[in-house]
Amino acid sequence: MENTIFSILPPIIAIVMVLLTRKVLLSLGTGIVVAAFILTSFSPLEALQELFTSFAVTFWDEGFNAYNVFIILFLLLLGVITAFVSLSGGSHAFAEWATTRVKSRRGAKVLTVFLGIVIFIDDYFNALTVGQVARPITDRYKVSRAKLAYFIDSTAAPVCVVSPVSSWGAAIIGMIATILAGQTFVEYSALEAFLWMAPMNFYVIAALAIVFFVAIRDVDFGEMKKHEKAAIENGQLFDPEKIIPGELKEEFPSHSHGRVRDLLLPILLLIAGTVAAMIWTGYQNAGQVFDIWLIFESTDVPLSLLVGGLLGAITSIVLYLMQMKVNKTANAGWIGKGIWAGIKSMTGAVLILIFAWSLTYLIAGLETGEYLAGVVTASNMPTAVLPVLLFLLAGVMAFSTGTSWGSFGILLPIAGTIMAQAEPELLLPALSAVLAGAVFGDHCSPISDTTILSSTGAGSNHMDHVVTQLPYALLAAAIASVGYIVMGITESLGWSLGAVAIILLLLFVGWSKRTTLLEKQANTR
Repeated sequence: MENTIFSILPPIIAIVMVLLTRKVLLSLGTGIVVAAFILTSFSPLEALQELFTSFAVTFWDEGFNAYNVFIILFLLLLGVITAFVSLSGGSHAFAEWATTRVKSRRGAKVLTVFLGIVIFIDDYFNALTVGQVARPITDRYKVSRAKLAYFIDSTAAPVCVVSPVSSWGAAIIGMIATILAGQTFVEYSALEAFLWMAPMNFYVIAALAIVFFVAIRDVDFGEMKKHEKAAIENGQLFDPEKIIPGELKEEFPSHSHGRVRDLLLPILLLIAGTVAAMIWTGYQNAGQVFDIWLIFESTDVPLSLLVGGLLGAITSIVLYLMQMKVNKTANAGWIGKGIWAGIKSMTGAVLILIFAWSLTYLIAGLETGEYLAGVVTASNMPTAVLPVLLFLLAGVMAFSTGTSWGSFGILLPIAGTIMAQAEPELLLPALSAVLAGAVFGDHCSPISDTTILSSTGAGSNHMDHVVTQLPYALLAAAIASVGYIVMGITESLGWSLGAVAIILLLLFVGWSKRTTLLEKQANTR
């Protein structure tokens, strides 16, 4: 049943269940079981073996699976950092310090968005690091965790996918080089093509513009409005009845010995250690050739994250030990408790990630992505509608499979082949549409690892993040779709960008008037 319509059933079942029940592990588990049975033609023994294999490959896939294991270890180390930053009073001290510089709720939100854009080296790194720095400030100004997760998620992959100096950019440039090889009409390099494609990524443009506007003006609708209202009026940043990944359960002793450095130094060393390790591993894997593009293409992100995580965790523990001379509540007994509390806080996120990886493995075996790609290849659509069609197809693939990389890895070569033969002028727009759609689908998918890590970084319930972000992502996708329709018809970047800009302008003017009206009504009560 591989590469057939049945291959899309497991992700659909998992996604529908997770939206209806809000129970992520149960829904993912159901999708995994269904996928195993379909993959083995409903043979119970073979399905059981596939189930075991799907989980085993997370740790051992023809050898030690360093990629997944290092990501898991990094998550656990981040939990340890969070625990000791709290134990040493660093979070409280940083929040107190920040309030003297960040004077408003708007400032806290804009700072979060700014950090999300600045830390663009890798989406995993971005999702988890920005949350650690911004959470004390957004908590102080009663910004809901769902809103924080939205800011993190919508500035992680969107920036990475258009930045050449990132783990995403390097990999994409490598794929583009393969697509362009042998095309006689091409007069630009893979890097030049990537840079030309950046302004054609209309989803990224729309998503980032909306994120900035939402941060500056309180524009909330759907489920997000409920979360923000609860945060502002009742101080309830998240629903305490729901599972919050990364949230510490341990009650640590309160004291006044915390310093800003107790939070900033571990995070800064985590960042420095990760970036240094990325450059070093990339340099070594590239044959010790110091070429920045080649380095980021060859870098080992999970190992680099592990190095940075170890450096940050050790630093946070050392800073706590240094307090023992002056802090009466600090003692050696809290070292073990702090480490265990940090690990426990991340177990929910780790389990969701392992289940998502298991489902992704089975979906790959079912060739779900290949089936969806084949549908568009066989459709013989007019070339003018191909950019928007590829955008939507990439979105569906990423949503169904939970992986943007897997989606554009399959679709980029297909889009390149189709456009090179049918409409060379639309080659770069089509490739950009695939990247845009992959990020869009990734934003909406509850089984996406980036979405899971954004929830974890923000300390938000995972499904609360998915449901609250969905309307904003769909809005950005609708605007991007118009851009790709105009691009297909006119083959003009200027007209396409103009259409996207006009829609965004009209949207923001309308939102501003509505927000101003609501503020006036509130002041007259």
